Amino acid sequence: MIETKGIYKSFGNVDVIKGIDLQINNGEIVTIVGASGAGKTTLLQIIGTLEKADKGDVLYDGQNVSRMNQKTLAAFRNKNIGFVFQFHHLLPEFTALENICIPAFIAGTPKSEAIDRAMQLLDYLKLTDRADHKPSMLSGGEQQRIAVARALINKPAVILADEPSGNLDSQNAKELHELFFKLREQTGQTFVIVTHNPTLAEMADRTLTIKDGKIESNK
Repeated sequence: MIETKGIYKSFGNVDVIKGIDLQINNGEIVTIVGASGAGKTTLLQIIGTLEKADKGDVLYDGQNVSRMNQKTLAAFRNKNIGFVFQFHHLLPEFTALENICIPAFIAGTPKSEAIDRAMQLLDYLKLTDRADHKPSMLSGGEQQRIAVARALINKPAVILADEPSGNLDSQNAKELHELFFKLREQTGQTFVIVTHNPTLAEMADRTLTIKDGKIESNK
């Protein structure tokens, strides 16, 4: 379970997050919605330990990650959290297979084991024939699925996604959303997704609405 307690965050004189307490259960798919500038992405980054709150704590299964030093936190993040962003952030000089393997290599996974796992993910996503293609040779939908595979390579318990279908057409967006629910069904992973897509928000187990840095509704 993910829990935040009294989270506050400011940038300069702007208060972005103003005291957020929430709980996200294991295996739950939760979407975060709200107007631009409401604090959605900042909250997701704090949950994902990419950003540090000015005040408050973030806990994973009772473990307070806010108190970890940078080295311990980086190792925790690499092992337990997968990230999918609106812009896939694939490295252009590497193939699809190599991009997927990078987090596993960082975690110290033997090369052969990482490649086997990456090929399994490519097969699962029906992208085996794209393994040796560089990002410029892939469609937008294919690039985003490669980014999802990269997020899954270390078998994290939690996937955090920031507008994952924001740059996709309606069909690719639909397929990506269905993939998230299929993964949850098969692996029990927890998903927290920032989105402006009303269809995805309606599909989720629960939707958090953020307004002016606070949770306006949670249902």
